[in-house]
Formats: sequence, structure tokens, C-alpha cells
Amino acid sequence: MAETTKRNARGGTGAKETRRQNAERGFTASKNLADNLQKVLVDLLELQMQGKQAHWNVVGTNFRDTHRQLDDIIDSTREFSDTVAERMRALHAVPDGRSDTVAETTTLSEYPQGEIDTSETVDLITDRLEATVGTIRDVHDAVDEEDPTSADILHAVIEQLEQYAWMVSAENRTPARAKS
Repeated sequence: MAETTKRNARGGTGAKETRRQNAERGFTASKNLADNLQKVLVDLLELQMQGKQAHWNVVGTNFRDTHRQLDDIIDSTREFSDTVAERMRALHAVPDGRSDTVAETTTLSEYPQGEIDTSETVDLITDRLEATVGTIRDVHDAVDEEDPTSADILHAVIEQLEQYAWMVSAENRTPARAKS
């Protein structure tokens, strides 16, 4: 007999279980763990999309370097979101990366439309990198308490995003004056 699933209409209540879902054995995420990983997932997906928006519309001094740096952030964020979503599936949780869900639940501010100067782009992307790290740090301890393996994934994401935030923000910084 064929396995059937019901597809919900736009804005539906979410995934419906199939007859075979969760047939695997092993550790199963609690609702709290799944919710915390979902928060990280939506911010990573939103960061990826906002990075692409910035990438397409950045103009001005150091355009090429900023454009390329955004590519690196986008590629890493795409990989991170996939890793988090696949970790959720490994724990029998159902990730929700639908555009409506991401737009409704992300903690990131909306990215401005149109061409954006490189200097402003640097500030906007730095803010969004730091906001995403903030979300991850907010859920980290609860994730670590329940599943240190998922927390290890979050550590890697934090490390890379903080490095990007430092590197991107350095574009607009001036050297600090040494104290005499």
C-alpha cells in the first residue's frame, strides 16, 4: 500500500505525520529542543536571503570586495542552515523553512530595498550577523543541556558568524588610538 501524506494549503498548520515517520530509533528532540533549533534555522535562512539581497544591490567604494565577502557569508549560511535542518531531522523534529514561517518568526530586521552604499551595507550585514549570533547564544545553554551534539553545531556557527562580523565591520572602522 502506498504511503500517503496530506499537503496543507498555504498557511496550514504544518507537517502531518506519515505512517513511516519516526520509524527510526534513537534520541528524539523534545519540543523545547526542536523549537530552539527552529529559531536558529529561521535566522540562518533569513540571513542567507538578506545576504543575497545585499549582494545584488551593493554599490560604491570597495564594491567588489564587499560583493565577494557577501558571497562567502551566503555560502556558509546556506551550509549552516542545511546542517541545522538535517540535525533536526536526525532528532525526529520537522524543520520549517517555508518563506512565510521565516518571515513571521525571524528576529532579523527587514533589509532595505534598492541599491545600498557599501558602507551602509557593511553596517546592515554586521547587525544581522550579530543578531543571528544573539539568537544562537540565547538558545545555546538550553540546547547544550539537552543535546551537546547539537550545541557543538551551534558552536561552529557562532565561531564563523562572529568572525564574519569582525571582518565585515572592519571595513568601516578606523584604527583605535593608542593610549600614551
